[in-house]
Amino acid sequence: MSNVSTPAAGIIDDRLADVSPLLFLGGKWRAAADGASFPVRDPATDNVLAYVPNASMAEASEAVRAAERALPAWRATTAAERSTLLRRLFDLVVEKREWLALIMSLEEGKPVDEALGEIAYGAGFLEWAAEEAKRVSGEIIPASDPSKRILVLRQGVGVTASIAPWNFPLAMITRKLGPALAAGCTQVIKPARETPLTAMALCGLVEEAGFPPGTVNLVTGSAAMIGETWFSDMAVRKVSFTGSTEVGQRLIELSAQNVTRLSLELGGHAPVIIFPDVDIEAAAAEAVRGKYRNTGQSCISPNRYYVHDAIYDDFVECFTEGSRALTVGPGTKPGVQVGPLIDDAAVAKAVAHVEEAQARGGKVTTGGRTVDLGQGYTDRFYEPTVITDVAPDALVCREETFAPIAPMVRFTSEADAIRMANDTVFGLAAYFFTQDVGRVMRVAEGLDYGIVGINDCLPSTAQAPFGGMKQSGLGREGGHFVMDEYTEVKYLSLKI
Repeated sequence: MSNVSTPAAGIIDDRLADVSPLLFLGGKWRAAADGASFPVRDPATDNVLAYVPNASMAEASEAVRAAERALPAWRATTAAERSTLLRRLFDLVVEKREWLALIMSLEEGKPVDEALGEIAYGAGFLEWAAEEAKRVSGEIIPASDPSKRILVLRQGVGVTASIAPWNFPLAMITRKLGPALAAGCTQVIKPARETPLTAMALCGLVEEAGFPPGTVNLVTGSAAMIGETWFSDMAVRKVSFTGSTEVGQRLIELSAQNVTRLSLELGGHAPVIIFPDVDIEAAAAEAVRGKYRNTGQSCISPNRYYVHDAIYDDFVECFTEGSRALTVGPGTKPGVQVGPLIDDAAVAKAVAHVEEAQARGGKVTTGGRTVDLGQGYTDRFYEPTVITDVAPDALVCREETFAPIAPMVRFTSEADAIRMANDTVFGLAAYFFTQDVGRVMRVAEGLDYGIVGINDCLPSTAQAPFGGMKQSGLGREGGHFVMDEYTEVKYLSLKI
């Protein structure tokens, strides 16, 4: 993204008048020094919502310097003080949830009701971190020499960075920010260029909550430039990234230069296995709920369905009926359950996957096309789509679609279902439905995934570890596990 001549940073849509569309550096809001900016658009209409700063390399570095200056004082605060501030931020996010949901819906396309759900989920990470701040403790280990004492401390790693995706613009920041602050770390944030306004609104609440200047900083602009700047800076000791596997692989390379710690939540291609002993209607309803969340634009979104041959036709019928019943439209319109895809490239990928599946014998039982909402709206609205008799190696069963498309594949044995589910480079989330207790344990242990939902397609929660296997990432976020990602273990040997 080059620094071309664009309007100065500012809000265009009056509904966003309370958002500061600026960089947040050392507790101050400011435009890019050279005045460069880029537009943030509503995916439902393509209207420009705001222009936000296109930061330079110097400003990316300035964010780190601000975090570095704030670090000693923040690290010196007590756990109770950090906990109090995090709890205050949690309360503000909850208080401002309707405002935040509108911002999120406008810039990302997510239905407002679903945006409210994300805000509750994202706020949960702040609440959990507020409590976990008080539990970061060391230990004393019995020494083998009576003249020595062995102590183990856990201290915050230092300046941290979060690089967030567009599809969950609040929760994917709070999941990184909360534990970093709880551990006594400062942070620099780079939101996605599609959805920076939610992050800016959150930073406004950080300021209102009373966090010291420089504790939290935000930069918008070129992801490649900002990322390379931060990885080349020795002061940045930890980076957490949520996004594609391809970018994650590049970040692993960049992290080598300073041996920077990494947490990576990368691509997914979640299988769903439906065994023949289920309540078909209940399983289909839960599977529909999971599939179309955020219009299928979630890393843990169910992507491919393996249905036992004995119940295949009945399950597909129930799932198709549930898909047809959903309302497609702009996220800000009441009653809408499926919003727009984020951009034209996402639509093109959805179309290509459906056409390729059909060319190989797949049959569309509902959907399979964009929805024309009339003048003023884009063609990024894609109908909830079900495809039956899909070839197991079709593109829609191999690549992360990120769209409201559900391919159905038959299976006849438990072993075959597990084999097909594991036949991918990804390993983020998997789901299966059964009432057989023995099968629960066999299949859960057999699936090569970091998250396994059993009769549950919405497993994410603040108190549990979130992360993947294989090319779906490194590390875990959530629960007490995340504190290991933001702390160093220091061993003290004391001779007395």
